[in-house]
Amino acid sequence: MRPLKFKMIIKILENNNFLYIRQTGSHYIMQHTKDSFIVVVPFHGGNQELTPGTFKDIIKQSKLSKEKFIKY
Repeated sequence: MRPLKFKMIIKILENNNFLYIRQTGSHYIMQHTKDSFIVVVPFHGGNQELTPGTFKDIIKQSKLSKEKFIKY
């Protein structure tokens, strides 16, 4: 699975009940509206793809299926 760009990951998370809470340095902190767990998304330019390892960590943190990310 190919890593996505920052902007696309934020859209996917927002479409799956995550809200932007705050920004710490170059990292966006997103929180799930029902379960209250957080996902940290690094912002190093909106049009750059995240590294594969970072992308996999975001999928794990979000507790969403890979299929949610493949659709985009």
